[in-house]
Amino acid sequence: MGRELNAQVVAAFGRQYLVETDSGEILRCVPRGKRSNVACGDRVRIETTGAKEGVIETIEPRSSLFMRAAGHRQKIIAANVTQVVVVVAGVPSFSDELIARALVAAEQQHLRSVIALNKADLVEETAAARERLKPFELAGYRVLELSAKRSVAPLVDVLEGHTTVLLGQSGMGKSTIVNTIVPDADAATQEISTFLDSGRHTTTHARLYRLGPDTALIDCPGLQEFGLTHLTADEIERGFVELHPYLGQCRFRDCRHRSEPDCAVRAAVERGLIAPRRLQLLHRILDNPAGSA
Repeated sequence: MGRELNAQVVAAFGRQYLVETDSGEILRCVPRGKRSNVACGDRVRIETTGAKEGVIETIEPRSSLFMRAAGHRQKIIAANVTQVVVVVAGVPSFSDELIARALVAAEQQHLRSVIALNKADLVEETAAARERLKPFELAGYRVLELSAKRSVAPLVDVLEGHTTVLLGQSGMGKSTIVNTIVPDADAATQEISTFLDSGRHTTTHARLYRLGPDTALIDCPGLQEFGLTHLTADEIERGFVELHPYLGQCRFRDCRHRSEPDCAVRAAVERGLIAPRRLQLLHRILDNPAGSA
């Protein structure tokens, strides 16, 4: 029999996982059974099956599970995170709907959320992006500006004391951010590829980097859509935090804040307390929770 060890999943590659034991040993593991819902960040119990190899026997209870879903296709992004940082930039153009969807998923898991506006050295493009992000600021979200090629110090301060999942569409400079915060990130990816005997660069579902005793960063591949079919309409609605004071105040209990009379949410929009674009985004998501075209 092999050794039984406690560990944390630090990288996910399909049905193969890298885990780090409590003593710092790195092992390649596969889950027990055919189905797997193991996620990067999971605390697991493993049994070794050979040198540097093992089987994931059980997943410990999670404090959070950040995921997306389209129809019956669920994609676990990361487990046991406390914060979500969505990276955007003035170039290329970003989707404010994708941001909204990620924030709804974060709210449903009671996670702190920050929007990082990268490439701030591009003055005109950043000014336009800043304007597009104003509805999120009005909702109460922090928008942090930085230029990763110059300094990531403002973001490092935000990461302190959290296990953060870093999200973003392709081209937003997320890789530059990760490589600046974690100087050996590229080397680590190549080492993992070798460790898995893939013989080529391997794209991970997610990769955890330890930044300190109580600080970690989970990097994810670029996202182009973010389905929310695992959430109910009420959960999606409550994912728009600025609506909370007005929910339940409409004349009709099942008000969807469209054309119903005496809608407290639309009245708040008219008074400038809720950005009109945020209500538009709510309706878009409710009409198409899967998020696909």
